[in-house]
Amino acid sequence: MSESLITFFSIYFLCLFKFIAGPVLGAAAGYGFWLTMLVTVSGMMSSVFFFTFVGEKIKKTLALRFNRKRTVFSRKSRAIVTLWKKYGEIGIAFATPLFLTPIGGTLILVSFGTKKQKIFFYMFWSAIIWSSIFSLSIEQILRIPFFDRLLG
Repeated sequence: MSESLITFFSIYFLCLFKFIAGPVLGAAAGYGFWLTMLVTVSGMMSSVFFFTFVGEKIKKTLALRFNRKRTVFSRKSRAIVTLWKKYGEIGIAFATPLFLTPIGGTLILVSFGTKKQKIFFYMFWSAIIWSSIFSLSIEQILRIPFFDRLLG
């Protein structure tokens, strides 16, 4: 019982920081589709809730602490602004599991002034859609006979 809880909370903790860890480690732990989705979505959404409420404070603290001259228009910032202009909050939310971390995507939405309810709504649906896609994909990959022999 305690080993399964440790495994669950380890995967949950990693999903706070990197979304793809949930489906990959969930499959490696032998979790089914629904349990993998549960741990992945709950990990991402915990991170989203926390950083939505403290994101503005973190941004101000970091700005005061690291107030140095740096390039405003880097390649990464241009890509984020382009994504924002084309697709808005939905684009940032749906790109978060693929290209950003849950923390990064949330802080970007907070810094653009998105309402908290919208952040929760878009990030939740993004987490559900991407965790189901990743979980099903990894499940199908592991059914390939090569991986059966490799894994055991």
